[in-house]
Amino acid sequence: MNAHDTAPVPPPGCPAHGSGARVPLHGPEFAADPQAYYEYLRHYGAAAPVELAPGVEATLVTDYAAALQLLQDSGSFRKDARRWRAFNEGKVGPDSPVAPLLAYRPNCMFADGADHIRLRQAVTDSMARVDTRRLSRSTEQISGYLISQFAARGSADLLGDYAKQLPLFVFNELFGCPADIGDRVLFGISGMFDGVNAEKATAVLFQAVGELVALKRRKPGDDVTSWLMRHEAGLDDEEMVHQLALLLGAGAEPLRNLLGNTLHRLLTHERYAREGGLIDEAIDDTLWENPPMANYAPHYPAADTELAGQHLEAGDLVLVSFAAANTGPTLKASRQAGSNRAHLAWSAGPHACPSKEPARHITVTAIEHLLNELPDVQLAVPEDSLTWRPGPFNRALATLPARFTPARSSRRAEPLSAGAPAERDKATGAARPTERNGMWSQFLNWLTR
Repeated sequence: MNAHDTAPVPPPGCPAHGSGARVPLHGPEFAADPQAYYEYLRHYGAAAPVELAPGVEATLVTDYAAALQLLQDSGSFRKDARRWRAFNEGKVGPDSPVAPLLAYRPNCMFADGADHIRLRQAVTDSMARVDTRRLSRSTEQISGYLISQFAARGSADLLGDYAKQLPLFVFNELFGCPADIGDRVLFGISGMFDGVNAEKATAVLFQAVGELVALKRRKPGDDVTSWLMRHEAGLDDEEMVHQLALLLGAGAEPLRNLLGNTLHRLLTHERYAREGGLIDEAIDDTLWENPPMANYAPHYPAADTELAGQHLEAGDLVLVSFAAANTGPTLKASRQAGSNRAHLAWSAGPHACPSKEPARHITVTAIEHLLNELPDVQLAVPEDSLTWRPGPFNRALATLPARFTPARSSRRAEPLSAGAPAERDKATGAARPTERNGMWSQFLNWLTR
């Protein structure tokens, strides 16, 4: 047997098959079976050459120990995307489909050193002020509204009708968005991640967030935007806009995927239906095996270096595969020993997710409320007919069709909180004309019926 006989074979349908090319993390083949790709990539060692989109090259870290080393070594590996050599040399253009999630913006995710510490502390402190009781009330209220839109039909797409919308609605409430601004925030975030008029959607989002900052400068409230604005870090208007856009985008899309992937798990694994009461366990299993952000955490070596024996040049784009690291051999023993939280789904190091507890709380509350309202909900199509959205970063279903006994959803018994959106609109003088058709406006109108 020679070396050629033992060479790894790319997954069926992989365009890299037999070509020696980088392994593509885009297209339907990767979306359909990413674990087959990760297994193949492990043959390269701790890191592997991949393609994120046509012509966009990167190194993907698939090993748990190497991923931790990268995430925790902020001296050798930097986050400032202005170091990205391929982008600076024009090999990757701003119109690339992956540019919106990789190109530099002046926020804490793309900052290093003292700038990162200042911006990150402002975000962390502001998010820490979110009261869990208020979060539960708002999540239940929004869940009730969304369910009321489809409960009587006896069927729904739990992605498009529920998981996609709920995080955006919750964040609009937490951030104190009045009707008009909230409508445009929802349009902007949805368009950016769905790839529908992404350039226009991005412009709409930043315009709306800019107006929200101006509104809160004039009339602060009891919300994350106002807390962030009053933080001792002293963020200026531009910094405010970029931190808020980051929180809305980087929070809503992964939370949408976590909610959708956990619902998928609950509906397709008989054990959860049989035993019941296992929402927390289903979330943990999802974070291990199907994390909402499969491959991300972009970093750039500050100088030519080595990572677990792999040579990297300064300015190379290096990503972490949370999904591959979680399911690799290193963590198998840890998980079998009962360590449910050792996974990397929330990342690690100085740039780890600052909102994992609120995200988990929202997910548990939203799923509990859905199952209480629709106790016999089940998948409406064969599991193998479900499709996953293509793309290198997110792990997300395209749709999750479900059926259930038609029900009349329960109505709210009390307002969201003392700072409910309807009351804030009145206090700030924000108009709420009944003819508005945006999703957030419709929800605010529903609250006051």
